Amino acid sequence: MSRKLSVIPATPADVPLLLELMAALAEYERMVEQLVATEADLADALFGPRPAVEALLGYLDGDAVGYALYYTTYSTFLGRRGLYLEDLFVRTEARGAGMGQALLARLAAIAVERGCARLEWAVLNWNEPAIGFYKRLGAEPMDTWTVYRLAGDALEALAGKQPARS
Repeated sequence: MSRKLSVIPATPADVPLLLELMAALAEYERMVEQLVATEADLADALFGPRPAVEALLGYLDGDAVGYALYYTTYSTFLGRRGLYLEDLFVRTEARGAGMGQALLARLAAIAVERGCARLEWAVLNWNEPAIGFYKRLGAEPMDTWTVYRLAGDALEALAGKQPARS
C-alpha cells in the first residue's frame, strides 16, 4: 500500500498545529521545560511585519505528521545566503515513511531556488537515529566548529557593556 506524502508551506491558520508539533519535538528532545513560545510568538515570527522564520508542514495520508522551521543565513566567505534548519520533526508513528526526507528535499529545493550556497543544522549528540539519517542523505558533521550561546543573564550582562553612543 502506497502512502501519500505532501509538503506545503505553513499558513497563519497552521500556527496552533505548528506549536503542537513543537511541543512533541520538545518532548522527544527532553526539553519540555524550555518550550515557552506561545501562538502569538510563533505567529509574529512567521507572519508578522518582519518575519524571522519560515515553516513547512509534512502530511502523510492527509494527516500532519511533521514540520521544518528554517531561516536565511549569510556566509561572508562565500558571499552568499544559506538556509539554517532550526527544527526538523516527524511524529514517532510516521517515522520510516519518508517524511523526513521529503521535508529536507523540499528545503534543499528551496535553497537551490534561492541561490543559497548551503543548508545547515545542528543535531543533539545523543540523537543517533537522526545522525544516521542525515549521514545517509550525504550530510557531513562540522566537527571543527563548536556552537556557543549567550542567553538570559549572560546576554543581558553583555548587552549592558556596550559603549556609549556619541
